[in-house]
Amino acid sequence: MAADTSRRPIALITGASAGIGVDLAECFARDGYDLIIAARTEPALREVGERLAQQHGVQVTPIAVDLGQIGGGTQLAQAIQRKGLQVDVLVNNAGYGHAGAFSESERDVELGMVDLNDRALVELTHIYWPGMLKSGRGGVLNVASTAAFQPGPLMATYYASKAFVLSFSEALWEEARGSGVRVSCLCPGPTLSKFRERAGTDKKRLSRAAKSMSSASVAELGYRAWKANKRVEVTGLRNRVMAAAIPFLPRKAVLNVVRTLQSPL
Repeated sequence: MAADTSRRPIALITGASAGIGVDLAECFARDGYDLIIAARTEPALREVGERLAQQHGVQVTPIAVDLGQIGGGTQLAQAIQRKGLQVDVLVNNAGYGHAGAFSESERDVELGMVDLNDRALVELTHIYWPGMLKSGRGGVLNVASTAAFQPGPLMATYYASKAFVLSFSEALWEEARGSGVRVSCLCPGPTLSKFRERAGTDKKRLSRAAKSMSSASVAELGYRAWKANKRVEVTGLRNRVMAAAIPFLPRKAVLNVVRTLQSPL
């Protein structure tokens, strides 16, 4: 069946109540995409949606959902279907981190990271991927992190969860090659957003060792990369150099450096 080109394309953006998610929504809205924005907090979503709709003249549908709950992605997709909406572009931005030794962390916090950062991302992608391939347009933009390029002592589950996102995204990029479907993985370094405060990384040495980019700058780079079907976008020259160098450095030295950076100030 041919794609319906009589309507504006629709982008679904998760984690769109603050930070990079809001700025990614801004990028798509500016380019004429209607939006479905999802997060746990309904008042914040509605505020973002009303602003973007007014500024860019697009339709914005906010849906409050906890994607960290098992089946959250299916619940969101069902709500979208009930509203009679289709999804052309999926932006998997929802996620969280937690800093600290694995031995001192709560099990639910660690498993929750896997559920939100990875399971929900795969769930939503699996729901919308076949339709994208069938229509030969749209695509997926996954938000990972520079944490994806090496293990992360004192933040072990978060680093591992983002390594999964990077690997998964690159594989899908190859599977979609030549189909017209675009796939990109955005890997930000330290970014000025609420993530650092929630994760506790604002109290780590890394917060002093690296300059943080604005969430708007990160989102713009990610959006441009997705439009260009760039497989991976690492934000910031220093971050790109470090990510490229990691495979050539002694693993023990990498582990030691990351542990030092993730240690308390």
